[in-house]
Amino acid sequence: MPIAQPRIEHWPVTYTVGIWLWVFCFPALFLAGYRRHGDGNRGAAVWLIGLPTVAMVGWTTYCRFFWPKLQPPTWNAPAYTFVCWLYCSTYDVIWSNTAFLIALLGAIATVLMLQRTRGTKYALIGFGILALPLGLPSLYEGVRRVRTEG
Repeated sequence: MPIAQPRIEHWPVTYTVGIWLWVFCFPALFLAGYRRHGDGNRGAAVWLIGLPTVAMVGWTTYCRFFWPKLQPPTWNAPAYTFVCWLYCSTYDVIWSNTAFLIALLGAIATVLMLQRTRGTKYALIGFGILALPLGLPSLYEGVRRVRTEG
């Protein structure tokens, strides 16, 4: 390009702004999918917990094993959860392992929701908070259940 963009750490400013907008707006796709295709408990389990959990496992695996590790690590690396961001900004495997554990909680919450188990709302809220911003759909469903169940 004829104009050199300013950079934030390793990336041009437009890339940084674009990727972080995508990261923070991505959970809205699951909410929109649920609104359009979700019907009842099964639809909520798939769209609001199951698919975000699958996405988290996929991205965590990619970042841990395939993402080119820039040196030095940067605070500006794209990440779909705050725990993933801690991994991308340090490359310390404890954070990647923590992300996998949080995804396991998401899988457990999905199974609990499909089985209509009591206390599912707490698993939903826990996964939603630990997986922010990707966990927003789960947090939404957990809070909705708390309000309707009293």
